[in-house]
This record gives sequence, C-alpha cells and structure tokens, in this order.
Amino acid sequence: MSTTLPLENTSTEPALLGDSQPMQALRALLRRVAAADSTVLIQGESGTGKELVARLLHAWSARAARPFVAVNCGAIPGELMESELFGHERGAFTGAQSVRKGRFELAGKGTLFLDEIAEMSPPLQVKLLRVLQERCFERVGGSESLLAGARIVAATHRDLEQQIELGRFREDLYYRLHVVPVYLPPLRERGEDILLLAEHALRALEAGGLGRVRLGDGVQAALLAYHWPGNVRELHNLMERLVVMHDGATVQLRDLPPKMRPSGQAPDLPVAAAPEVDAEASDGLQALMQLIAEPGDPVLPAQGIDLRAYLERIERSLIEQALQASNHVIAHAAARLGLRRTTLVEKIRKYQLREQLDAADA
Repeated sequence: MSTTLPLENTSTEPALLGDSQPMQALRALLRRVAAADSTVLIQGESGTGKELVARLLHAWSARAARPFVAVNCGAIPGELMESELFGHERGAFTGAQSVRKGRFELAGKGTLFLDEIAEMSPPLQVKLLRVLQERCFERVGGSESLLAGARIVAATHRDLEQQIELGRFREDLYYRLHVVPVYLPPLRERGEDILLLAEHALRALEAGGLGRVRLGDGVQAALLAYHWPGNVRELHNLMERLVVMHDGATVQLRDLPPKMRPSGQAPDLPVAAAPEVDAEASDGLQALMQLIAEPGDPVLPAQGIDLRAYLERIERSLIEQALQASNHVIAHAAARLGLRRTTLVEKIRKYQLREQLDAADA
C-alpha cells in the first residue's frame, strides 16, 4: 500500500510520511539518487511502499515530465509477459490482430518500474538482461530494433541473493539491477511514525466520506507495540476497518484485533495428564531429554540410540526454527546458526526444505 500526501507546493508529487531517523535517511538518499540516471533496486517487506518510492524517484528526477509506467511481474502470466514488456507485431501469435506497444515503448524516456522482479521467469530474465546491456529491444514477432530509453527501477520483497543461491534468479541480472540499492525499513522499525501514519489514514478516510473515529486510551500504545507484519498496508486496512465498524465513536482496546491487544495472548490451557508409560520407556524418555539438555554432559539412553538419525532430526529442526525466526531470509538464518550462507543452502537442499521456502514465499 502506498501512502501519499501532497508536498509543499504541488498536488501531484507523492510523499513519504515519517519523522523517524530511517525515513529521514531514506528521503535524503532518494534526493541524491533521483538526480542520477542509474538503475535502482528497491528492497523491503511487502506493504512498505516500494511503488511509492519509485514514483517519488521519478517525480524528483529530470524525467518527471515524461511517463511513469509500472508493471507487476508477478501479476501477469509468464506467456504474456514478453509481449507486455516489449509489445508485439500483428500476427506474431494467435490473437495478435494489431501492433501493440509494450511497457518499454510506452515509458519512452521516462521511468519503467518493474515491481516484484523476482517473479520474472528465467527465460524472460535473459531477455531483460539483454535489454539492460544493449539498451534496445524488439517487439515479439518483429525485427526492428527499438531504443530502450527509460530509466529502470525494480523492486522486490524477496532476498535476491537467496533467490540466486536457490537457482531462481540470474546473478548477472541481479548485478545489472543492483546498481543503486534502496532499502525500505519495515513499519515496526519506524517508532512514532506508526501513529503519524494512522492519523493520516484516518484523515484520508474521513475526507473520502467513509466516516470518522478517534483513538481511545491505550490504543496508541497497542499500535506502537504491535509488530506489523503487513507494514503500512496492514495499518491502513486496520484504520479503514475501524472506521467502518465504529464510525463516530472512540475506538477502545477491545475494538482492536485480539493479536494487537495487550491482553490478547492465548489463555493458559489446562495441562493434560501425561499418558501412563512403563518404567523402561520412562527412563529412556528422561535419558533422551538429558541428551539434549544444556548445560551438562549428554546421557546415552540405556537402550542405545541411532545417533546419525537423531542428530539429523535436531539439525533439521533447528534450521526450520532459524528460517522461521528470520522470516525465511537465508542470510539471517545462517547468522543465527553460525553457518556460512552457502553451507546453510546445502543443508536446506539436503533436508528438502526448499519446498518450505516456496510455501512461505507464496
């Protein structure tokens, strides 16, 4: 979700709200980057406003009077993406009844924003690399070479270095895009900006005729304490929900989703009685618990143990926990485990955890 607000003396230029140190540093960086003509790669979690930043780069650049063209690489089927980017000639394929300009051509000498670039198929990555290298392209089914004069701004919520290691993204294309990296901080790292954005969203919703609410005692503290996995998009959606459900009222803590309330933790559940086990099984269970307990030396169970299988089970579990705790960013998980990134990638393949990453990224 992109939060916009008119700046100074213009009603068309997007703005980044926030007085936190990360946002002040981001605005300063964007001012400098906008003055150049280099390719930019915007990275950040979903919902942090990557398209807003791309539009701001365009608005602050010498290309501001030219087109800003955006394409979501994850929203267009792979078989249509090439035509979408480069256009096609009449008769290029079934259904191509006329010449069609692609996004590169429509952008002209403006800015082309490639959102969710990590979703681009490998064959199309090769073609995009060629365009970035040669600064020209051809329509599908055509032979005329057309100038690619647009500035390229790409964005992704994924760790592209991780995608390279997993064989999903071309390393040479990554370095072509990664000329000027721009990182967007997650909302949870922006402190009081959370309240500023909440109030701005409420004012915008009121101006749009949806309704009006006030935030009651404790609500602001709850908003600041929440971790906001959906970032600004989640915050805006919450404000809209509160306005719809409580128009004209003062929102109380009880009106927030349970996960946001200070008392929203799951209640204590009664402890189920342990099943009866025989003495030998009980001794073995206790010995296994001692084997993994720290501190102290591990104790070998009396009946013995399949050490290789046991250690692999522990290793797999710890890797899964590290991936989960680091939001499936391999570099961060490797740091938690004290491993090199390449070593962790090999272990992910060994334990067939790549599918788990795919599911998490979906």
